[in-house]
Amino acid sequence: MSFDQLGLSDKVQAAVAASGYTTPTPIQEQAIPHVLARSDVLGIAQTGTGKTAAFTLPMLTILEKGRARARMPRTLILEPTRELAAQVVEAFEKYGKNHKLNVALLIGGVSFEDQDMKLTRGVDVLIATPGRLLDHFERGRLLLSGIEILVIDEADRMLDMGFIPDIERICKLVPFTRQTLFFSATMPPEIQRLVGQFLHNPVKIEVARPATTASTVTQALVSSAADPARKREVLRQLLRGDANLKNGIIFCNRKTEVAKLHRSLVKHGFSATALHGDMDQRARMNALEAFRNGEIKLLIASDVAARGLDIPDVSHVFNFDVPHHAEDYVHRIGRTGRAGRSGIAITIAAPEDGKSLAAIEKLIGQKIPRQATAGGGGPVETKAERREERPVRGELRRGGNSLRAPQRKTEQRQPKTEAAVDSAGHLPAFLFRPVPVKAG
Repeated sequence: MSFDQLGLSDKVQAAVAASGYTTPTPIQEQAIPHVLARSDVLGIAQTGTGKTAAFTLPMLTILEKGRARARMPRTLILEPTRELAAQVVEAFEKYGKNHKLNVALLIGGVSFEDQDMKLTRGVDVLIATPGRLLDHFERGRLLLSGIEILVIDEADRMLDMGFIPDIERICKLVPFTRQTLFFSATMPPEIQRLVGQFLHNPVKIEVARPATTASTVTQALVSSAADPARKREVLRQLLRGDANLKNGIIFCNRKTEVAKLHRSLVKHGFSATALHGDMDQRARMNALEAFRNGEIKLLIASDVAARGLDIPDVSHVFNFDVPHHAEDYVHRIGRTGRAGRSGIAITIAAPEDGKSLAAIEKLIGQKIPRQATAGGGGPVETKAERREERPVRGELRRGGNSLRAPQRKTEQRQPKTEAAVDSAGHLPAFLFRPVPVKAG
């Protein structure tokens, strides 16, 4: 299958060819014909599968007919974060270079006046975060009655961020006859309810099981005490000890921890930047650009800030905190090992993280290899592992001697690999050395 078999216009095909793409990804191959046929589409796909082009390419073809009117955009794309919205703008600029379409971006942290001027000139494609879009609407500066195509992207992240009431309101403001394209990596009950309420006989496209992790990613778990200072020392030891570390994204559960870890790493001489929700838009975009360009080696981020970022060549992902939601583990480590490249994903876990780890391993259908105990704190065990270590019932003891020797089901210990990371996915020897703990 090639792009010229999907029904795209000549202008779009020329732009795709100029970008160097010849073969569509599975979601592009399946979704584009249905979008061109003006069907509602439900796409279940993780980031990195090419879903942005799956809706931008057919939208460009459709928009070749008709023209924009002042304050009445023709199409609307909703994204959960400013960064994702900006990436969609880049996609339209790349693939729409042969078109004369007006594209506007409505996100927080940018002047209302500049955005209003673009709306006044007429917009073919409006890309927005829900909050800023409703701000413009409530000021009477935007009409949604001309929307032909509505795209709701990263719907499960919208749910996590509390945007579902805004999404419901926006869906009721746009025409009932619009075409809806709905994308989500997972389908929790609240998202299923939205689909049933606002999509009309959608074509369902699922290109990958939501709980899969790429085979190109070597996963590892390193245990540590729960104390943040100890965890930071463990992380520094991991960063210093891997000669194959080209760059890395470090995930924290809270934006306050992102800021603390960023200050600590910079203090210890690491090339690092932060990405979290309290930063203004200019600072966030500058941080991303510096990381993409290789000026900065480490990006410390929260899940909300980093979800869906298109950074194709990331060698390592570090989970400084074990994510509370198992699905977030899949999204995090999916930032590495992309496009056939190999990647390393290392999770630092405390004994208190056993429940979260059990949920992650159940979701991904595999056990994350325990590589070492670093920085104290004892091994991390799930409930199932603790049951395996428990003595059999009925064991009796007299005078310190057992009538029956304790029988325990223990896992076969695997030999520790001392080689550095190589093409076979072996992990570096430093993972198996004790880590001296220092304040910081």
